[in-house]
Amino acid sequence: MKVRIEIDETLLEEEVIIKCQKIDSKVEELSSFIADITKNKTKIVFYKDDKEYYLSLDIILFFDTDGNTIYAHTIDNTYRVKYRLYELEKILPNNFLRISKSSIVNINQVFSINYNFASSSLIEFYKSHKQVYASRAYAKQLRDRLGERRKYEN
Repeated sequence: MKVRIEIDETLLEEEVIIKCQKIDSKVEELSSFIADITKNKTKIVFYKDDKEYYLSLDIILFFDTDGNTIYAHTIDNTYRVKYRLYELEKILPNNFLRISKSSIVNINQVFSINYNFASSSLIEFYKSHKQVYASRAYAKQLRDRLGERRKYEN
């Protein structure tokens, strides 16, 4: 694979073009990686009581909704965020995945899943008592993404 960088001082925004004969897993992985890098620059402010917190997204286990409020869960705390779930889906890095109408999970924090094809599947996290349920509609995508994670860990 060749990599070429062209400087164009007239551009208002950086642009990455991938030229290929066909879209294969390598091209998809590269595209996903580039998209992920730009999303990682997103900064989310977290709120608890009367304080603002500036946390790394890496420590977030999952986001969920309780009525009109969206919460971000860490191992031992819960924070409010001022985004809707559909907005978070657009700005979060690739390691976050929608798992139900009311939750987005950080797949890098998943410890175990009890798959239940008749209903929702129970997700547990490393070093935390917190749990969240993934709906059946999202089970295949969740399984695929966790499979990708295992592939890169080896």
